[in-house]
Amino acid sequence: MSAEASVGSHAADSAVPQPSCHNSDGHRNLGLLGSKYVKLNVGGSLHYTTVQTLSKEDSLLRNICTGGTDVTIDSEGWVVLDRSGRHFELVLNFLRDGLVPLPEDYRELDEVLKEAQYYRVQGLVQHCLSAMQFTTIYLVSCSQPVVKLQNNRGNNKYSYTSNSDDNLLKNIELFDKLVLRFNGRVLFVKDVLGDEICCWSFYGEGRKIAEVCCTSIVYATEKKQTKVEFPEARIFEETLNILIYEDNRRSGPGGLHLLDSSLGAGHSEEEGATGGDRRVRRIHVRRHIMHDERGHGQQTVYKD
Repeated sequence: MSAEASVGSHAADSAVPQPSCHNSDGHRNLGLLGSKYVKLNVGGSLHYTTVQTLSKEDSLLRNICTGGTDVTIDSEGWVVLDRSGRHFELVLNFLRDGLVPLPEDYRELDEVLKEAQYYRVQGLVQHCLSAMQFTTIYLVSCSQPVVKLQNNRGNNKYSYTSNSDDNLLKNIELFDKLVLRFNGRVLFVKDVLGDEICCWSFYGEGRKIAEVCCTSIVYATEKKQTKVEFPEARIFEETLNILIYEDNRRSGPGGLHLLDSSLGAGHSEEEGATGGDRRVRRIHVRRHIMHDERGHGQQTVYKD
């Protein structure tokens, strides 16, 4: 899907009826700029945010704040929007942070896109279109297993720990080695514009099979830092695991099932199970830890 498709969708959405034009007491909405905080009731889902957040993009939500679009406000001061609230928190988080993780499921991603188009949050619209394009072209239609490395060093709010840069380079070097080793059997994709600083994703049969996140937030003296790990054994194990999603007609070592193997140091808890369970195994470095809480090289993972 291209940027032109976004423009077309935008034009189509402009014909969609907008929120109700009057307050519950019959007075015209004069905007919310005199207030700092806003209470939103989106299809029964309650959200509390600020005018500053809603005004970050030239969107329907900004127009609501400025009075450009009239809305219904109930007797308790809640701005009522007649829209499903399922994905509204994601829309708010995008306005707060500028980036947000998107659903892996294509149908859910399409739902988020429609909400972004309704609220006219063009940054989120483009974000969804890019994700849908990647999913359609490289994953759903790809007959090979796929390994994707998200490597975006700039997507960080805090300073890095002393070993983080070295570990980032080690992850990149491992990616290059895997490309050479499994050339022709696995499709490798490097994403330098993604939401994650360092995260590996593994796909088979058009769906995500597993994910290994290599970052964590650690607490130094009076400040937070981002720490990047290098779980080499786990990454290599998951790469071997997706070889079972090669052409089913292929036999031999490529079909070896290694889901129950344990190659990494330390212990892990994984989301999902083997067999018919189609959930994604997400292996993350544990979040929010102290510097001296674990020894050097010890890998800790947690269950989402």
